[in-house]
Amino acid sequence: MTEIYETGAGRAVLLLHGGAGPMSVSAFGDLLAAELPAHVRVPTHPGWNGTPRPDHLDSVRDLARHYADLLDGSDEDDVTVIGNSIGGWIAAEIALCGSPRVGRVVIINGVGLEVPGHPVADFFSLTPPELAALSYHDPEAFQIVPTEAQRAAMPGNREAIAHYAGRTMQDPTLAGRLAAVTVPVMVLWGQSDRIVDPAYGQAYADAIPGATYRPLHGTGHLPQVETPKLALDAVAEFIAG
Repeated sequence: MTEIYETGAGRAVLLLHGGAGPMSVSAFGDLLAAELPAHVRVPTHPGWNGTPRPDHLDSVRDLARHYADLLDGSDEDDVTVIGNSIGGWIAAEIALCGSPRVGRVVIINGVGLEVPGHPVADFFSLTPPELAALSYHDPEAFQIVPTEAQRAAMPGNREAIAHYAGRTMQDPTLAGRLAAVTVPVMVLWGQSDRIVDPAYGQAYADAIPGATYRPLHGTGHLPQVETPKLALDAVAEFIAG
């Protein structure tokens, strides 16, 4: 059973976290719930924060199918799927699953593509301060001291990332497969990201037919954390459009 945080009422939103876990998107979920308004579901990917990981979940594509099945079993339609970082990769794979419940997809600084000359930063070799320096437009403002529980969860979270996404966090087949996406997609990209740079984001949009590339200035890999109002406005405009 996947742990899911739910908040609000209104438009259906599935909000998918990246390697940092649900804490990296939960406050943004509350903001979406209040401002859209929306019914937001934030699952904890199996394997994160000490949660069990079923044996049949071995890849990002497996996670995407898992969440598409969750949506197909719900009574919500026109769901907006939003994912950041690895969550953005999962969202892109959900767009390929063909679920009739999915209305649109937002990829926020996603990983997963293989873009020549623009590799994903080597997450596994970085210390937390080094990771923050690459992740934020203003790293000094986001020197977060993890709690004891968060610190204890980090090794397991890293293991889950490696299990699903591999150490490079790239799938050489993804760009070609994204040509089959038929739902509207917005690629939302913090322009100060040094984990996956803006050219990588443009490559994501170019791989998806009809996708919109929306740059966000003054923010990095985690716009929903660093500049949540900018991210909210972009998402609201996309849904309205």
